[in-house]
Amino acid sequence: MIDSRAMKQDVLKISGMRCAACAANIENVLRKTHGMKSANVNFASEKVYLEFDPTEISIAKIREIIEDLGYRVYTETFEEEEKKFFEEAKAEETKKLKKRFIFTLICSLPIMYIAMGEHLNVPIPELLELYGDLIQLVLTTAVIIACAEIWISGLKNLIRLLPNMDSLIFIGTATSYFYSLIISIMELSKTKVDAPIYYESATLILVFISFGRYLEGITKSKTSESIEALINLQSKEATIIKDNEEIKIPISKVVVGDVILVRPGEKIPVDGVVIDGYSFVDEKAITGESIPVEKKKGNKVIGATINKTGILKFRATGVGKDTVLAQTIKAVEDAMRTKPPIQHLVDKVSFYFVPFVIGIAVLSFVGWILYGKSFAFSLQVFVAVLIIACPCALGLATPTAVIMGVGLAAKNGILIKSGKALEIARSVDTVVFDKTGTLTRGEPSVTDIIQTDDIEKNYIVQLAASLEKNSGHPLAQAIVNKAKQMKINLLEAEKVQVMPGYGISAELDDKKIFLGSKKLMLDNLTNIPIAQDAITSLENQGKTAIFLAQNGDIIGIIAVADTLKDHARETVQMLKKMGKKIAMITGDSKIVAENIAQQAGIDEVIAEILPHDKSVEIKKLQQKGHVVAMVGDGINDAPALAQADLGIALGSGTDVAIETGDIILLKDDLRDVVTALELSSYTFKKISQNLFWAFFYNITAIPIAAGVLYPFTGWLLNPSIAAAAMALSSLSVVSNTLLMKNFKSEKPLIIVERA
Repeated sequence: MIDSRAMKQDVLKISGMRCAACAANIENVLRKTHGMKSANVNFASEKVYLEFDPTEISIAKIREIIEDLGYRVYTETFEEEEKKFFEEAKAEETKKLKKRFIFTLICSLPIMYIAMGEHLNVPIPELLELYGDLIQLVLTTAVIIACAEIWISGLKNLIRLLPNMDSLIFIGTATSYFYSLIISIMELSKTKVDAPIYYESATLILVFISFGRYLEGITKSKTSESIEALINLQSKEATIIKDNEEIKIPISKVVVGDVILVRPGEKIPVDGVVIDGYSFVDEKAITGESIPVEKKKGNKVIGATINKTGILKFRATGVGKDTVLAQTIKAVEDAMRTKPPIQHLVDKVSFYFVPFVIGIAVLSFVGWILYGKSFAFSLQVFVAVLIIACPCALGLATPTAVIMGVGLAAKNGILIKSGKALEIARSVDTVVFDKTGTLTRGEPSVTDIIQTDDIEKNYIVQLAASLEKNSGHPLAQAIVNKAKQMKINLLEAEKVQVMPGYGISAELDDKKIFLGSKKLMLDNLTNIPIAQDAITSLENQGKTAIFLAQNGDIIGIIAVADTLKDHARETVQMLKKMGKKIAMITGDSKIVAENIAQQAGIDEVIAEILPHDKSVEIKKLQQKGHVVAMVGDGINDAPALAQADLGIALGSGTDVAIETGDIILLKDDLRDVVTALELSSYTFKKISQNLFWAFFYNITAIPIAAGVLYPFTGWLLNPSIAAAAMALSSLSVVSNTLLMKNFKSEKPLIIVERA
């Protein structure tokens, strides 16, 4: 039994996979290997995600197993040499596919002219007519030699009893070629043979396969461009300050604690905290935020963002794998590692698909022979069935869409952590928001200023902020921040006395000032002249009323409360428009919760809930048949995020919440909840479309190739046309996926173009 605590995870890049059956075969062999816990092969990204016991099997042994199956293996690493080597190999492979296609096309043109000229009433020179079969034989042999890699792969996999797409091509083209070769030899030996030859079928099949694979290689690479764009965002070097000198060093040499200097227009190399300077930073490459963000002492900066206006000095806090960029890339890679539940069904189908097709081809051949048709007729059916089948379309349907979806989301500050999340999101009918820190700012703000007739609001704020300016209490800070917003100069208070739980007193301009609770006022004053209905209204709204008295008389009330975040109400309205049920959950009092819910436009409120009971409330909704998405940011939200069908965590929240969530929103913009749900649903919609067309193609094409229409129409599918259709089916799936770049959200996505 494998000890899960000893498990190691690793990723290998694989080149040479021809179709989904290849991926399924690799998975099947690895999973049967002692010491392997799991192996997930992503055909589109050409990677295998491994989990294994290093005490039982080494990564070198795993590489050897894959290479023995006929594939090339590279380690997954961000080191420049390895990455460059892999990219060069990929570029060389694409160039090789292009050359092979051009060569096979040139060879096929004379064959097509000789084979089809007679049917098209095109005059054929006597020399060509005399030696036509020999010319076709030589050119077809040249094409097969050029495509020897396909034959070798197909034959090897047949011998291993792990047939793939190459096996189908090998059987089909080899049958056509050797059958035609026998006819040609008999004719050259002056034996009278009344049978057609199929050199053009064997040739054109390999031409179309070569063309399809060349285009597939190009289009597949486009689906991972967004991931490559993220990797390429990172700066190559950093300017550190050491012993009062500026030194440029490679980014790999930067360590936590280094002081880094960034000038206007330069990329911020790693994550850190500003210790000096003032600037605006363009963060859209990481968070998708379109407006540059103000940065000053104490603010965090993110690696790979661009410093726009001023000079910044910051201390490095996250380098290497600990940067936001590296974690973003890891989250995207992890999403590719996990498959949507529907993909497991597709994997099973792909594994059995090729043997099934071979079986159909053999049955069709035998059936037509028994029906009384000629060997040549039955052979054409046999080859057509083998060639038209397309496991590639099935294999590309899901992973290409997942790569595009999570890549597009990541470029816009939304991290989708698993393929499963994509599938669940489409079914979500209820969205539950945490209140504090999620719907609200999580810190108090001044909401109301009530004054007596002869006192100005500015004066009330000036007195209150002057008393509280040295206090660290959140309510005090809210009043001081209000004074800053109103650009009010503060005064120097004397004889300041803090009364914990009640308030504060002081003297200002020979006046005795009290600031605090209603009880503080009643203990020190004889009356409260401000209208009681105003006080009652504030209390009913769940706001904290802070009273200000001067020389024995109350002159004003400052109301403080936690306020809604920007776009909170807008987000709720958009979700309602999508048909979602919205609820809010909080530990706050019912009065406070209902007031916030009313402001946000939320109808259902679950208030006065202890942190560990939030998950219980989510479970109650699920038991009623709802598919629930939970949106939260705090430690106390983690159990609810885990219990929900879909956990959405704010990137501004705690590490625990972020770790638990299925989807992470890097920006503090609640509208991204809408975008995340829409993009997830849209991605799964593309997966569904791709799978529909892939299955529809195979379910329709294979019977046609087998000749089901022949008894009714007299029409039989030519193997060459079958090859063209097969190549186009894969391209149609990838092209449909690439259309995802045109996705439009209720809140438009900001597409970050690669520099």
